[in-house]
Amino acid sequence: MYDFAIVGGGIVGLSTGMALYQRFPNAKVVVIEKEAVVANHQTGHNSGVIHSGIYYKPGSFKARFARQGSKSMTEFCRVHGIEHDICGKVIVATKPEELPLLDDLYSRGLQNELAIQRIGVEELKEIEPHVNGLGAIRVPQAGIVNYRQVSEKMADIIRGNGGEIKLNTKVEKIDEDFDDVIIDTNNGTLKARMVINCAGLHSDRIAAAAGYKTDMKIVPFRGEYFKLKPEKRFLVNHLIYPVPNPKFPFLGVHFTRMISGEVDAGPNAVLSFKREGYKKPTSMRKI
Repeated sequence: MYDFAIVGGGIVGLSTGMALYQRFPNAKVVVIEKEAVVANHQTGHNSGVIHSGIYYKPGSFKARFARQGSKSMTEFCRVHGIEHDICGKVIVATKPEELPLLDDLYSRGLQNELAIQRIGVEELKEIEPHVNGLGAIRVPQAGIVNYRQVSEKMADIIRGNGGEIKLNTKVEKIDEDFDDVIIDTNNGTLKARMVINCAGLHSDRIAAAAGYKTDMKIVPFRGEYFKLKPEKRFLVNHLIYPVPNPKFPFLGVHFTRMISGEVDAGPNAVLSFKREGYKKPTSMRKI
């Protein structure tokens, strides 16, 4: 019998397990993951940015969690020797009509208690010589990391506290009893006092397996990126972002330095047509 069973071995599930041991050191925790490794889905398919929270409404949970998360992630990497780079970000206005929006964003960042700077053309050229802009916000605390490595370390911490990570284990059905929860999987049946659903894009299916019907529908989108040639990576020193367009509240095309040394440019946003559609279908790639 486990005290807590967490469904999903991505960074949300693993950080939940780690936090449970911080609060309940003697608890029995199991993380159930259908893949052969942790962080195989959304956690392992993102740009690896440590965000500052500059975009979010001051005082909101998003702003607070992003700010606190940035600090705690950086400290976690430092303590555990995980490679990361607090390279900073510049948000650049390229048109006169974007300057008022940049000023509004700067004000929002200050309200979110971020140590940011509003810089002009000359300062922008000093730190990003190959960027043409009319002004920018410099966000020094933004950075990059490999979240797969972060997740693997979290899994190690859970195991070190006596917890279990059950890989290649897919939840098929969940039944709630008066005192416990029975979890049927392809690798046998588990019992726990509490189940925590951290299954990401499959969270609705896990809820349905427990008999809960939600009114939400998951519509998966995929972002696609180009990569700069190795000999052109010197063109980008920071993370380089555009001023958000309020008419199209999506992530703007930007340059992202990766912890591997690569530099991505993008994304677009396309329907993936399946929950784990991380790549273009083969037939589309041949067009």
